[in-house]
Amino acid sequence: MIRERLSATGPLAEENFRWRAGEITRLEGFSDAVFAFALTLLVVSLEVPRTFDELIRAMKGFPAFGVCFAILAVVWHDHCRFFRRYGLQNSWMTFLNFVLLFVVLFYIYPLKFLFFTTFAGAAVPAEQGRTLLLIYGLGYAAIFLTFLLMYIHAWKRREDLALNALELMKTRQSIIDHLAMTSVAVLSVAMALLLPVRMVALAGWFYFVIPVYYTIAGTIYGRREKRMQEAARESPAASGA
Repeated sequence: MIRERLSATGPLAEENFRWRAGEITRLEGFSDAVFAFALTLLVVSLEVPRTFDELIRAMKGFPAFGVCFAILAVVWHDHCRFFRRYGLQNSWMTFLNFVLLFVVLFYIYPLKFLFFTTFAGAAVPAEQGRTLLLIYGLGYAAIFLTFLLMYIHAWKRREDLALNALELMKTRQSIIDHLAMTSVAVLSVAMALLLPVRMVALAGWFYFVIPVYYTIAGTIYGRREKRMQEAARESPAASGA
């Protein structure tokens, strides 16, 4: 299991953030099984090609599969990192975890349909496209809202977890990041609802603000983290002097 290999590297597996989780729990193991099942649902309907033409048609679906795989990989990585960082296993975290897994399983079919039809160039009626973007946006918002609630809970438990200054900064950053992703999805849903039919595709293109956000946020927090690391290195030297 991937988590077992990650945990085998010890509590310093993530730079500048001490992993507080110990052995892989049943909750994490079950979650990995659900993510694996979700990936299976992406390809379960693809039959083995019997002719060259069928092979070419199947190959055309691989870019869409790659995008869906990448999205699920990002969600899994976020899930893994959270539980390795904080090691929280109380009833509230268990509830939020099951909500997240439920949404992921529900989300996989509209996710697959959206990208497979997009890459295949299939025409979707405008009103159906509006509904599809609504479903996609609500699923996206639900996933990152759940993560947001998980990180808020970790922030509330910051004293019990004994988070240091840098870990507190990274936890705040994660809260802001997931709030931003939830907001993007909510705004896309609002656009899908309110825009006229001829402009409803803009609700889908709106998700391209995400890499812009992460570029800006990564630059800002990267500089802040670097300053905090330099201050931490200088502090012991100053106290020794």
